[in-house]
Amino acid sequence: MRSSPHASLCALLTRQVLEDRARASAEFALNSPFPAPFPVAIGEPGRGYPLPWSVQTWLNGAVATNGGSCNSVEFARDLAALVTALRRVDTDGRRFQGGNRGGDLHDHDEWMETCLRNSERLLDASRLAELWSYFRDLPRTSPDVMTHGDLIPANVLVDGGRLAGILDTGGFGPADPALDVIAGWHLLDDGPRAIFRAELRSDDLEWERSKAWAFEQALGAVWYYVDTNSAMSALGRRTLRRIVAHTPK
Repeated sequence: MRSSPHASLCALLTRQVLEDRARASAEFALNSPFPAPFPVAIGEPGRGYPLPWSVQTWLNGAVATNGGSCNSVEFARDLAALVTALRRVDTDGRRFQGGNRGGDLHDHDEWMETCLRNSERLLDASRLAELWSYFRDLPRTSPDVMTHGDLIPANVLVDGGRLAGILDTGGFGPADPALDVIAGWHLLDDGPRAIFRAELRSDDLEWERSKAWAFEQALGAVWYYVDTNSAMSALGRRTLRRIVAHTPK
């Protein structure tokens, strides 16, 4: 049976996405000082599955979702070494594109309004609205660097309190240097986070913008996943508590 034009178009678009992500993953793996999946193959649609699919190499380690490494100084230094290495990769003239995190904070106003509205029964929405009003106006002064873009616990592998690998590397690309600094807010408690910042030599503006990107992600996670993914919703709450505690009124 021949596929419909719609199914063929979906398959074509999916293949393009997989190919783009495979190229980004390969570039990440070749430049990361820590293990990362390497693309192996992209498969064709077949019986029982109508879209292309991909295969990557396997990594050992446990995802950092249980917070077991949040107090590890060595882990904080590992994260800083990762971010530093990614920043050294040449952008080759590439610049941030699209509407995801890593560009202009003002582009996220509509999403933040939605998040605040849906958080009224879950969080102190008034206080969080004040924070976003502050964060959104932080200026951007640094050029794009290469970033992972989503350094949350589910994408970070740990072993023995050390960084063991990085997952979901298909978004590797140019963005605000503060974007990968969100790792400090998602993954580290106060002491190790201070070491993470010192290792990166983040100035006050970069540090505040890292709060802004982490805030944007965390606020959305709390309400969006409250009924479907308790770990992600809890991550959002934990990150917000850290940010609120370190942002003066």
